Amino acid sequence: MKIGIIGAGNIGGNLTRRLTVLGHDVSVANSRGPHTLTDLAQETGATPVPVGEAARGAEVVVVTVPVKAVPNLPSGLLDGAADDVVVIDTGNYYPRERDGRIAGIEDDGITESRWTEQQIGHPVVKAFNGTFAQDILERPRPAGDPDRMALPVAGDDAAAKAKVRALIDELGFDTVDSGGIADSWRQQPGTPVYGLREGVAGVTKALAEASPERPADFRGQPTTRSAT
Repeated sequence: MKIGIIGAGNIGGNLTRRLTVLGHDVSVANSRGPHTLTDLAQETGATPVPVGEAARGAEVVVVTVPVKAVPNLPSGLLDGAADDVVVIDTGNYYPRERDGRIAGIEDDGITESRWTEQQIGHPVVKAFNGTFAQDILERPRPAGDPDRMALPVAGDDAAAKAKVRALIDELGFDTVDSGGIADSWRQQPGTPVYGLREGVAGVTKALAEASPERPADFRGQPTTRSAT
């Protein structure tokens, strides 16, 4: 399968490593340009490309960049992709550590992935956002293994979500359907499932125990008006 990966950090780099081993045709891009991806390309056989070309011909596109960087992705990001391209969003909103306060998330009360959809103009499937990057390399297990981890997957398009779940199964992990994008708060940072290393039963339980209230550590500082 032709897969484009936008972002070559911890998650993007390790997905590149695993997906190429599985025989997929992977193009990888980052904000600094293809020349900075030479080592990863030599290691994996992936093709380094500019961000605007990562989706060309792709059946799956993985967007794995800081949330604050999503609006800076080039317009027409998915031009040239397959008609039924599936976009995976691995992003997390860290307002205090990295992203700053994003009003669309904070004030409108929408999920992080819904906000990302609005920025790129295409539906997404939320996956890998609570997965430790090293686990992608070190914790794959065959189907039926009692130690096989499960990952939550959210999305509104049933066919797109099924494609992502099949890809995750190929990578060596089980999945749990966590609902639509409006429900994807259940797997955002600060929820019980975030960073959880358990199987289907444990992930299902954690999703059920999540609260829609965003934890204080994952909320931006409120805007204030100066006195006049």
